[in-house]
Amino acid sequence: MSSAMRRLLSIIAASLLLSQGSFAFDTPLSDQAVREAYFLGQRRDETMAAFLNKYSKYLEAPKTGPHVASVTFFTPFALLVQQSSQHTSGYSAQQAALDHRDQPEFVRIIVQIQLTNSYGAYIIRPTISRSGSSAGFVPRAYDFWKDFDVQVSSKDQNLRPFSSSGQPDVLCSYEGGCELTGATLQFDFNAEDFASGSAVIDVIPPEGDPLSVDFDLGHLR
Repeated sequence: MSSAMRRLLSIIAASLLLSQGSFAFDTPLSDQAVREAYFLGQRRDETMAAFLNKYSKYLEAPKTGPHVASVTFFTPFALLVQQSSQHTSGYSAQQAALDHRDQPEFVRIIVQIQLTNSYGAYIIRPTISRSGSSAGFVPRAYDFWKDFDVQVSSKDQNLRPFSSSGQPDVLCSYEGGCELTGATLQFDFNAEDFASGSAVIDVIPPEGDPLSVDFDLGHLR
């Protein structure tokens, strides 16, 4: 092999190492990492639960306003563990590798909101002066989560998700009827958006104090 060709290969190898090393968590996932995620997810035990729990931060309830109970930052590896756990019999490591192949890797951020005594399932209906009707209570809208502003940044750069959604959380009784208890918000980002070693999630509720959650991505796989 000529010296020029060796230099070219060295440059390519160095570029690949630099690209892989620029991410705090694993991305793109190697074949071995995919297998490890598959087998960890198939355990469906305390070991798996403890591992996934590392990706969430739990917050204390505020004195007033809604309770942002937790913020979760799932890396591509953690998402594969979760995906594997949702498959039971007939799902193999080979199938997991095929499912992952050629699929873009992404990060999922989940914000869990719980209602409180001061920000509950019912709100006061204002008095209508013309009709003379008195104030009463009406159910809070199931899409109340749209009033929450969630901002994600990395390396002082604001990021935009390629997908976002929210859904209400309800508690239903055996006797019938369901009551709104909170909401779950979900945001998906391209994995390459998080090239730095940290991510900051800011949540601004319609009532109460805003909060900021910082994830050290160097401690997440």
